[in-house]
Amino acid sequence: MMITRRKLIATGLGVTTGLVTAGCSRESSSGAAWSQPGLAAASAPPAGDVGVTVTPAADATKVSPIEQVVVAVENGTLKGVSVAAGGKTVAGKLGSDDQTWRSTGKLAYGKTYTVTVSVADSTGALTEHTSSFSTLKPAGTASVTFQANALTALQAGGTYGVGQPIMVNFSRSVKNRAEAEKAMVVETTPAVEGRWRWIDGQNAHWRPAKYWTPGTKISVKVNLFGHDLGKGVYGGSNASTNFTIGPSRIAIADASTHRMKVYIDGKMVRDIPISMGKGGTAKGANGEVISYWTRSGPHVVMTREPAHRMTSASYGLVDPKDPNYYDEIIKLCLRISYSGEFVHMADWNIDAQGDRNTSHGCINVGPDHARWFYDTFRLGDVVEVRNTPRRMGLTDGVGDWTVPWDKW
Repeated sequence: MMITRRKLIATGLGVTTGLVTAGCSRESSSGAAWSQPGLAAASAPPAGDVGVTVTPAADATKVSPIEQVVVAVENGTLKGVSVAAGGKTVAGKLGSDDQTWRSTGKLAYGKTYTVTVSVADSTGALTEHTSSFSTLKPAGTASVTFQANALTALQAGGTYGVGQPIMVNFSRSVKNRAEAEKAMVVETTPAVEGRWRWIDGQNAHWRPAKYWTPGTKISVKVNLFGHDLGKGVYGGSNASTNFTIGPSRIAIADASTHRMKVYIDGKMVRDIPISMGKGGTAKGANGEVISYWTRSGPHVVMTREPAHRMTSASYGLVDPKDPNYYDEIIKLCLRISYSGEFVHMADWNIDAQGDRNTSHGCINVGPDHARWFYDTFRLGDVVEVRNTPRRMGLTDGVGDWTVPWDKW
């Protein structure tokens, strides 16, 4: 909206003009007329009209809080700009020509802002322009958290294995996923191509085509504030994180050979005898089918626990008389799936390790190997299981690498 100084005077918006004092006049001895300087100024031709433009326009509603407030003046000089709501002012910066002002601070949702502009014309006379606008009020706002997996938050500045995807969890369901993705920026050093995939309405994962290169530095910024996520939900705040990829640690557990070969930075450093899931099924207390196969496919280490209580009741086997029932404290446990698969010490099962598969689905390891494996592997490291008839699923742990790149 363009409001000129003349319009401001006409509407009585607090305009201040130069004061002129009336005085006597007399002729000089030379016959020339003398007048008081103030009267001479009053008779000068009027200066050009001052024009003020404010964006957002006066009385605008549902303004996005990420929109910048801009004030521009013609035929004058800006002397002061205030943008305020509820006692809080929005920071801004005056241009070098003193004719433009732009906000640098952030607006808020659901507020009415008053813009007050003070302008001087070419004579130094001041005018004041006042307008207001209101920002949109969301039905709800969504925040994000960064996760290593659904059980563990991602530690900013931490180091993770080559299998660690970027995981962004939204506090509310996202309907407008394309808009959310515009706000999510991934930068890597060295640069690598990657893509987002929505696991469900609240979780988006980003990964490259292959496991990360060791030493890669990853920065994630989610500039969510002001973005329309659909159904009246908007981004509540911005968030960022960063992490580094450590050495490549990949263990390949083979159900047919009963061995787990461990590779660090491509070199095999350990060949461990193991016992895996014995296979077959059972029925749980509610009729659910329980499988005793270790799932084939790439798993990712999700937690490291010096001791973990494992019980068959967690998946429906509750009768202590059942030969498959158990309730034990197990040591040196690295979880690799949500359904209860671990690599853990099994000193009671040493005879089977390297010879046959007898576990309920975990990867059993002897004491010395278990200690080494526990001390060596970290979150994001890979345990790939081979040669079992049951496949690892996308959502049964960090199953991102089970999806071929052309389908990711």
